[in-house]
Order: sequence, then structure tokens, then C-alpha cells
Amino acid sequence: MDLAQRFRDFAFREVHNNSPLYHRRAVHIAEDQAVLALIAELPTDKQQPNLVLAAARVNGAVAVSYREFRGQLIAHWPAISATALARRTQTNEAGRAATLLPVLARLPGPLSVTEVGASAGLCLYPDRFSYRYDDISLDPADGPSPVVLPCKVTGDAPIPARLPEVVHRAGVDLNPLDADDIRDREWLEALVWPGQDERLARLRASCAIAAANPPLLVTGDLNEKVAELVHTAPPGSTVVVFHSAVLTYLPPPAREEFITSVRELPCHWVSQEGTGVIAEFTDRLPQRDSATARMVLAVDGEPVAYAGPHGQSLDWFGPA
Repeated sequence: MDLAQRFRDFAFREVHNNSPLYHRRAVHIAEDQAVLALIAELPTDKQQPNLVLAAARVNGAVAVSYREFRGQLIAHWPAISATALARRTQTNEAGRAATLLPVLARLPGPLSVTEVGASAGLCLYPDRFSYRYDDISLDPADGPSPVVLPCKVTGDAPIPARLPEVVHRAGVDLNPLDADDIRDREWLEALVWPGQDERLARLRASCAIAAANPPLLVTGDLNEKVAELVHTAPPGSTVVVFHSAVLTYLPPPAREEFITSVRELPCHWVSQEGTGVIAEFTDRLPQRDSATARMVLAVDGEPVAYAGPHGQSLDWFGPA
């Protein structure tokens, strides 16, 4: 994909209704040949708009006006480039637990949850968050959580009456982040789009939950580590392997390798990926407005819903 078009798509498909500042910034970058030339110096997988803009934020390119931002970006480019090369778009959006919960709660407990592409593992705490599905409220057994996840629901989504019991939390990432480490938290905060104060507050509260009860996080390739992690689950628990917006970063052969291997493991498989990421789903999805960014929620290879990219909506089309 053309780099300028990559920024246009980010502007109009992802941040248009979510971050006015990032929308304007991405539109301007798409038309700025000098800035595009700088970004083009990065490897293709490091040219992601969200990665570049987050790297700019942590290195002082924070001006509101594009003219000033452009000057900061160019002046600080060596540091920004170094950050982009060292870091990844490890957006750890706890809000995605709101779209995962209806499928997790349907499985027999207690659960052992394993996330591939776990970042800091914040989505491994579906039992520790509070949920607001339109007029339905769900809280942990010991009372409301500091993390409250609102989710707009359409269709016959199976909203549970109670939260599942989770007895084991594990994850794998190429570069796991530590929710108790200030530099890792700063990077996670930089990945939250400007103007999304609620997401930022939710991230901070989620980090506090993870820091108080750290999950098992291992470093490595998901295809090499997923089987090992599945077998760390305690006997008698239902093992669930899940991921959100992770396979999109894998080349197609690695995606297929993961899909094949996870289906052979003694676990349930829950995926939340972009509409074209898992090729076998393409002809099995109902038509929706393609201009709106969304993920496909699937259980054991069966698509059941469209999910908002940050867990803000659940459009259920599967069996109730």
C-alpha cells in the first residue's frame, strides 16, 4: 500500500470519529512529501501511522498546529525513528474485554486464559472489570471495578448474568510489557489517541490491576510458544487462547501456521481480527458499512459478531 494512502486510511477509517487531532495530523502527513520521505526511511512494518505518531509524542512532537508539529517531527526525527524501531504498536486496550466477555462466559469454568500478542496482558482480567451493556450492568463479585467498560450492543448477543471465574492468566509477546514499569506504561499511554481521556484513565486503572496480580508473560513468537502456554494451565480448567488485532501483523504463512496449530491444541480459540485478516471468514460475514473499522469476533473458527476496535460496540449475528 502507498504510504500516503496508509495515512489517509488511518485518518478516515480509524481516527475520524475518535481523535480529531490525529485525524487532522494524518491527513496533513498524507499530503506532506518531506515528512512522508522521512517515514519511508523506516522498514515497512514500522511505518504504521499509530506507531509513528506515538513515537513522536514520547519524543516531544506534541504541538497542536500541524506547522509546529511538523517542525518538531523533523527536528526530533532521529529520536523518533529510534523509538519506532525499538517499539511496537502494542495497544493494550482493556475495552476489548467487553466484546470477549459474552463468548468467554459461555464456556464452562473455571477458565485458564492465554493471550497471544498480550502486550502487558491487560485483557487477561475479564473477571476483574465492570461492564455496561446498554442497560445491563455487570460487576465483579466483590463489587464495582475501577475499570468500567461500556459497550453498545445490537443483535441477540448472549450477555451473561455473571462474570466467569478465571484461575490462570498467561500470555506471549515478542516484547512483553510490564504494567508496573513506568517506561512501559508511558509507551502504552502514548498509544492512546489524543482526546480519548476515558481510554487513558481506563488504561491506567487496568495497569494497576495487572501490577497487583501479574500474569505469566513469556517472550517469544506466538507460533513457538502457544502450545507451551496451553499446557501450563491447571488441570480441570477450560483453556482459552485468544487474540485481538494480532494476526494482522503476521505474514500470511505465519497466520495459517497459527490457525492450524491452535485448532489442534486442547483449548477453545477466540479471535478478534480485522475483517480481511482470517481469509476463511470472508465469505461467511454479513454485509456491513466497510467505511467503519471493525473486527470480527469468532469462536473456534466460527464468526459470531462484529466488534468495535476498542470494544465499544458488539454487533452480534451468530446464534444467541
